[in-house]
Amino acid sequence: MTSKDMLDSAENAVKVADANLKVAERQLDLTVAGAWIYDIQNQQSQVTALAKQLASSTALLNKYTLHAPADGPVLAINAAVGSYVSGQGSYDTYTQGYLPVVLMGAPQGYDQVRCYVDEILVHRLPDPKDTHATMFIRGTDKSVPLEFVRTQPYVSPKIELSDQRLERVDVRVLPLLFRFQKPEGFPVYPGQLVDVYIAEK
Repeated sequence: MTSKDMLDSAENAVKVADANLKVAERQLDLTVAGAWIYDIQNQQSQVTALAKQLASSTALLNKYTLHAPADGPVLAINAAVGSYVSGQGSYDTYTQGYLPVVLMGAPQGYDQVRCYVDEILVHRLPDPKDTHATMFIRGTDKSVPLEFVRTQPYVSPKIELSDQRLERVDVRVLPLLFRFQKPEGFPVYPGQLVDVYIAEK
């Protein structure tokens, strides 16, 4: 003896199995016949949409990422994580001005040092071909011989005392440029203050 519920369940199971069989047969027919053009276009549209989404996400990521504009050593990054950077650069609260976001240097086998000579001592400078200069590293007993490069022939106010453009000083200086081979055994970094002794050979 079989109940009405069991009979209905069995009949429903047959109908479901028959429907699944028909779906499988039609999927087999589509596979044998080849992909439908609308399915191909749909997949192509999805690929195009996902590629544009990837490009959009990459562009947004690049907007918030610092990249060096050229190959070479990165001397300074003047921006912290989460800080605001405008087209003028990164705002520095110490100098109350805008600094470049990334400061780059050229890979060279030598460094340069800029020396400022007081205007009252300019007349005592020797001839460039007879100039002999030595650089002394502050806080050490190290000295490095310098090679004369050129004179910047314009006497200007010395604003490097406090790095303020509106500083009121009466000192005017003549810039001289020297270069030197990077010393071995102790580091010398760009921006470091050194003492330069200039004499005549």
